[in-house]
Amino acid sequence: MSSRTEKPKVILLFGATGVGKTALLGRMFSQGVELVSADALQIYRQLDIGTAKPDTEILSRIPHHLINILDYSESFSVGDFCTRADEAVQEILQRGNIPILSGGTAYYLKSWLLGMPATPVSNPQLRGALELKWADKSDDELKKELELIDPVSADRISRGDRYRMLRALEVHLQSGRSLSSYKVPDTPREDYQVLSIGLKRERSELYHRINQRVEKMFEEGLAEEVAALRNQGAIREHPGMKAIGYREWFGEPGEPVPDAAAVKELIARNTRRYAKRQITFFSSLPEVHWFDASEDSGVPGGIISLIDDYLKNNTIRIT
Repeated sequence: MSSRTEKPKVILLFGATGVGKTALLGRMFSQGVELVSADALQIYRQLDIGTAKPDTEILSRIPHHLINILDYSESFSVGDFCTRADEAVQEILQRGNIPILSGGTAYYLKSWLLGMPATPVSNPQLRGALELKWADKSDDELKKELELIDPVSADRISRGDRYRMLRALEVHLQSGRSLSSYKVPDTPREDYQVLSIGLKRERSELYHRINQRVEKMFEEGLAEEVAALRNQGAIREHPGMKAIGYREWFGEPGEPVPDAAAVKELIARNTRRYAKRQITFFSSLPEVHWFDASEDSGVPGGIISLIDDYLKNNTIRIT
């Protein structure tokens, strides 16, 4: 297509955990849009409370994609996300609706928007050998190993994300290069006209909201949800159980499992640290329209007019 305005339109809406993305979507849109979830945890069935999935009212009003698509024992890579997100976007556009990619998994969104680095294709045999080698080692031991060969990736990847840490080790063994040496493209893809909207809050306000969110998760039965999953056979090595909100219940290998009060503090602390990394990561994305999500109206000033201007003749209703 020769003109930018002729390209299919896609909206990206993102921000740190607890900033208010889901609430904003629920207030703004009533028809004509479908959401593609960019959340590495909401893909898992049965992980509901700890992942803060949208409530049934929003799910029934706005069609959602890439939520509840896998069992917690299954892996899902950034490459998988980009492939499935592209498929969902095309289906939404064919229905005449506007796709909104929204979530807090920054490397999903960045990879979809800018493209994937040209890293070696994963080798199942090598990957299996690495998983076996590190199966009985702690997250801290794995992270220290990664720091020796790729300190940049070690700093980027959270301690509990064994999947990505093992991938970094795998790339190094395959190529002799660090994963971080493979650079992500720095210009947005050209097949869509993308509107990127970022939400932010003052750090102290965001952290307060995170603490409140964790309290609410416990009130809603997070401990019981995790207990039910463990009774079904969930173990700390399962990909879904490595997520913040779940991994804290398993403790470290060889150490006693912390009590509920300690788990609550760990989840809140780990979520605040994760939010800090999200803020840094999202700040690297190009051409973002940033809005303060803390305005009393519930819809930050300027977002409606920005989207109205962007959509123009599309039949989207903003409430």
